[in-house]
Amino acid sequence: MNENYFKLGQKQLENLGSKKRLLLHSCCAPCSSHVISYLTNFFDITIFYYNPNISPKSEYEKRKKEQIRLIKEIDKINNIDIIDCDYDNDLYEEKIKGLEDEPERGSRCTVCFELRLSKTAEYAKKLNYDFFCSTLTVSPYKNSKLLNEIGKTMESIYGVTWLYSDFKKENGYKHSIELSKKYNLYRQDYCGCKYSVRNKLQD
Repeated sequence: MNENYFKLGQKQLENLGSKKRLLLHSCCAPCSSHVISYLTNFFDITIFYYNPNISPKSEYEKRKKEQIRLIKEIDKINNIDIIDCDYDNDLYEEKIKGLEDEPERGSRCTVCFELRLSKTAEYAKKLNYDFFCSTLTVSPYKNSKLLNEIGKTMESIYGVTWLYSDFKKENGYKHSIELSKKYNLYRQDYCGCKYSVRNKLQD
């Protein structure tokens, strides 16, 4: 039976008790818009901007700038901060070596998810966050089951609680589009890596 990760996350939120701190990996401002709007009711949020897959660097900087602008402008109940990680595309390329020709949403993407979520979990543990999570599940093009399984694996490795999610549910993706229009956010037309650009051109 397939798990309903949205409901599992809701159950965690219902049992929070006092306000907690969340380290939220974000891939970009548009995807984070709905997630922030939803989770600001429950957490002090720190955006963890770690996306070494994004290429070229100018695109990385453009998306980061939009992320920073959004957290300043978006309506929020609790605090929102950001941890701006270094651009480390060489590490990404090293990790996915041999998988360059894999199709989009294949094993190269799995390695990419593992890289980003492991770093998020590592920092969440190091900085004493109560939970960690990712905005990636808001996208209809991302495998929420896979992302939640990776998150739970990282929870067991680093000892910090993974917040289950399927943020696209309950019109979450639609809401992210509406918020992107409201805040006039730059919406990129490819996932991030140069291989996703290649696949886009082949479609």
